[in-house]
Amino acid sequence: MKTLQENKSMGRGWLLGIALTLLAVPAAWAQTQIRAINTSQQAGVEIVRIELSEPLAAVPAGFTIQTPPRIAIDLPGVVNGMGRNQLDINQGNLRSANVAQAGERSRVVLNLRHASNYSAKLEGNAIVLVLDAGAAQAVPAPSEPVHFAQSLNAAPQALRDIDFRRGADDAGRVVVNLPSNQVGVDIQQQGQSLVVEFLRSSLPENLRRKIDVVDFGTPVQTITTTQVGDRVRMVVQPKGNWEHSAYQSDNQFVLEVRSMKVDPNKLTQGPGYAGDKLSLNFQNIEVRALLQVIADFTNFNVVTSDTVTGSVTLRLKDVPWDQALDIIMQAKGLGLRKSGNVLWIAPKDELATKEKLDLEAKAAIAQLEPLRNQSFQLNYVKSEDIAKGLTGQASGGSGGSSSGTRILSQRGSVIFEPRTNQLFVSDIPSKLEEIQAMIAKIDIPVRQVLIEARIVEANDKFGRSLGVKLGVNDLRGQQGGIPGYSVGGGNYVTVGGNYNGVGSQTNQGVATNYNNTQFVNLPANTSSDAFSGGTAAQVALSLFSATANRFLNLELSALESDGKGKVVSSPRVITADQVKALIEQGEELPYQVATSSGATSVQFRKANLKLEVTPQITPEGSVILSVDVNKDSRGTLTPQGYAINTKHVQTQVLVENGGTVVIGGIYTQDEGETVNKVPLLGDVPLLGNLFKNKTRTTSKTELLIFLTPKVVSERQTVR
Repeated sequence: MKTLQENKSMGRGWLLGIALTLLAVPAAWAQTQIRAINTSQQAGVEIVRIELSEPLAAVPAGFTIQTPPRIAIDLPGVVNGMGRNQLDINQGNLRSANVAQAGERSRVVLNLRHASNYSAKLEGNAIVLVLDAGAAQAVPAPSEPVHFAQSLNAAPQALRDIDFRRGADDAGRVVVNLPSNQVGVDIQQQGQSLVVEFLRSSLPENLRRKIDVVDFGTPVQTITTTQVGDRVRMVVQPKGNWEHSAYQSDNQFVLEVRSMKVDPNKLTQGPGYAGDKLSLNFQNIEVRALLQVIADFTNFNVVTSDTVTGSVTLRLKDVPWDQALDIIMQAKGLGLRKSGNVLWIAPKDELATKEKLDLEAKAAIAQLEPLRNQSFQLNYVKSEDIAKGLTGQASGGSGGSSSGTRILSQRGSVIFEPRTNQLFVSDIPSKLEEIQAMIAKIDIPVRQVLIEARIVEANDKFGRSLGVKLGVNDLRGQQGGIPGYSVGGGNYVTVGGNYNGVGSQTNQGVATNYNNTQFVNLPANTSSDAFSGGTAAQVALSLFSATANRFLNLELSALESDGKGKVVSSPRVITADQVKALIEQGEELPYQVATSSGATSVQFRKANLKLEVTPQITPEGSVILSVDVNKDSRGTLTPQGYAINTKHVQTQVLVENGGTVVIGGIYTQDEGETVNKVPLLGDVPLLGNLFKNKTRTTSKTELLIFLTPKVVSERQTVR
């Protein structure tokens, strides 16, 4: 609820809260004058006496305003005879009193410290106002009922109908059709429930029920209506964090429950209504006069159509003024058009008819208005793209329009000149102005973005391998002796690396081959990539007899490799905002492909470094990057051609201007250990090493991709 600052001028302050019921009065009443305004306190109650020169025929109408707290009394046919317009009181709940005179009527406004109700009566030549005693107290506790309207009927009256509707912003609206505007209403919040009691009223049997309204999607869950004595009790059960408001228009009472949306920038919380709150209570007031009350409260100029007639009974408590105006217009089928600080209010049909006539008049003028020619020099966009957009054709250019809506009028035409990048448009003046404003927004330099990428590949390889070759050879048989060793019975046995080696030692006609003497051939295995093609070191040992005709040969091979490498690729590209850019470098590798005829053809596959990126500059200056990065390299040679080692990342990321982000990382670690051995012999402790080889490899690789976007200013572009 908005509170005006106290240091505002009193003249502007009381004018904001004034509400006036405009009634035609006879000219003879203008002789009555306000002589004095006196205040007193009796038993803690403020009493205000307005002394007049002549008595009034009836109690004057008035109303209260919650924010700022004021009471306004209308005195038709009365003029100010005190000689001053302002009276300082500063007593109890009263601050001051203001008297405003307009023609032959006056208005007395009491400025209060706290919102208060009042009662008025006539005593001779005076009007006595008695302010509510509880005005100076704080807001009532939720358990105390709020008297929305006093009961004016003597006998109970039956409610006509109870309905539920879904309002704006998912608000729940409980609509009760009353038998008359004299039924009293009390509203009370009990815990998380709202209790509405209709005083001196009855409830038909068909309305005594519980209504489940969960499916409407509003804060209201259930509505239970029962008869309790001489009153009807309605319990509304909402959920969540909510707030409520109530109003009555003629014989219709509406209770609205809505979710509370806290917005620190709004003066008044609620769904779509942000005006200062006010309370109104009128019986059969003319609609035109009620609209003038709203106008005086808001300082808007209200123009009311002559067709706005009728009266309305209205009760509002703590309702924003714009919602109060909406309620009045809904009750009487009125519409509103706003122009600056002027509100034009008329029946909806009348507004629609006038708007239709205005549009038809504009269309007729457009058909008869003479055409004008105008040329436009374009600097940053292509004239062809703009021409296609004006005629509603789809355009693929970055500066063109993809909409199928024609911007030119039906009589308009356009010619584009690509050589000078000019447009020549022939159309009515209003369309030319519209096209000129559109081109001024489109034909501007597009900001550019420089994208720097850094692709870092690091590897760490380690390998260790140990192997052995073991063989024997016996040359005694080739030198005239007997090879091998006696096993008894005139038999001998000899040992060789293979079948051919044994045959050579025993002169079985097989030519001597030195490799055939090896019966253990397990050298160091250096085929792994961890050794990077290195060759193992070798050392040989031979044990032989004095006659050099028996040999025991041994060869040891070993290799340990430790390698580290780093590859840094840094592609960079500059492009316009929201325009895709592509940069790549690499090689194309050939490979053969079989055709349908059975022949072969050569095709090529790329192994390259590619950066494809589409930047989008946000209003805050950051950059959204849609990135596709490839880092391919030549791999192992196969019979079908080279394999391709592929590293690929595709993502979208938000980066601040000039900031760096890591969009991808691949870390791999391979460890392997291989042992090749002769069964049984390779398991013998120590000596088993002569019958096996052992290889251990470790490989670590890591790939990181860094991106740094920079928005390029116009000055940097020129340089």
